[in-house]
Amino acid sequence: ILIAAACDQHFADIQHDPTVRDATYENTQARERTQILMDVANQTDGIVIGTGDLSELALGWATYNGDHMSMYGLNAGIPKTMVRSMVEWIAENRFFKVRSILMDIIDTPISPELLPAAETGEIKQVTEDLVGPYELHDFFIYNFMKNGYSPEKILFLAKKAFEGAYDEETIIKWLRTFIRRFFNQQFKRSCLPDGPKIGSVGLSPRGDWHMPSDAWSSDFLDSLE
Repeated sequence: ILIAAACDQHFADIQHDPTVRDATYENTQARERTQILMDVANQTDGIVIGTGDLSELALGWATYNGDHMSMYGLNAGIPKTMVRSMVEWIAENRFFKVRSILMDIIDTPISPELLPAAETGEIKQVTEDLVGPYELHDFFIYNFMKNGYSPEKILFLAKKAFEGAYDEETIIKWLRTFIRRFFNQQFKRSCLPDGPKIGSVGLSPRGDWHMPSDAWSSDFLDSLE
């Protein structure tokens, strides 16, 4: 279902210049997609299964009331690195007829695809260029939430675990991003749809993770510095 006309009408209604590719431009599309999914679910007596995973929830990498919302967040307890591993395993061991499609998905850069592609058709908006490598963030999530480690200890362990892959400056950069976003984006996790707890880490406001939306990240960032 094409969303261009609906988004253009919305831009006109709120007097937003669509050539300005800002958060309003991007979030309008994400929310329009969600509205269509919700309404088609009503038409078909179905439900919308959320696509967001544990890594995206920890970073708040979702449009509030856009892809952030669903009737059931199936992947809420699965980190991004595990999602990729699971899809690859399924492609190799279960759904052989669509193996090439699944492997193509794995090889495609992770992107919300809310900005136009390049003239060659290549995706220009690459998530890991913007928020950092998910293998680092999933490492941070586990050690911060499951083990309760301090930023200093997480940095020490990350330098050992990713030696040869990321230097200390890069790890610090993305650890700082993780801490800042984890605290600043709690408001999105305070109103999550239900979802299953898959592993040992969960972010449900009704279960594992009780945190006020106005919690400060300054103590953790100061500790990292």
